[in-house]
Amino acid sequence: MGLNPFLGAAFFAILTGTGIEWISNKGKMREDSAIAILWSLGMALGIIFVFLTPGYAPNLMSFLFGSILSVGLADVYAILALTLLTGLFFLIFYRPILYSAFDAEFSKINGLKVAIFRYTMAILVALAIVVSIRAMGIILVLSLFTIPQTTAMLYTQQFRKIVGLAIIFGLVGSLVGLLAAYAMNIPSGATIIFSLTLQYLMLKAVHSIQLRLKQSA
Repeated sequence: MGLNPFLGAAFFAILTGTGIEWISNKGKMREDSAIAILWSLGMALGIIFVFLTPGYAPNLMSFLFGSILSVGLADVYAILALTLLTGLFFLIFYRPILYSAFDAEFSKINGLKVAIFRYTMAILVALAIVVSIRAMGIILVLSLFTIPQTTAMLYTQQFRKIVGLAIIFGLVGSLVGLLAAYAMNIPSGATIIFSLTLQYLMLKAVHSIQLRLKQSA
């Protein structure tokens, strides 16, 4: 059809993100269950469409682990624009986002438009995944959504500090992974995942040793 496949990916990602939010709220289903169902359906439909498309079949590994060499200026501009938009959204609506995420029922009672913020966050997350797929792949994007945050939670339980530390840990792990991939001539996506995981395990070990020293003192 001559359309950019990432436009279609953005459409279906937004549809999936808002669908997860709708199912978990209106369908009385746990959010993790809704994610599992729609994730499985999306992967199945994606594979079916790839094999039904006539002509050259794309390399699925590049979608899973990314191909940084295929990233163009348009991808960089899209990532920067979405980063600025998300950062601005958080700066302006930080407290409503925090309240709607951690205590939705109480926020509704106090008149906060919880649905608007939750759907907006779902859309931003969906777009973040789409604009990052070409550079990092689906697997790495999911890792960046979980590992740096888990690492940050070793040191604090405050949401604001978790966000800041997660950004730092994500940048450091990604940079180390990129340098290692360049030096060893191996896939960058998988190397960054390994770097992020190794960073977590090392800091987890250091944190455990520090706790034991404090308890024994």
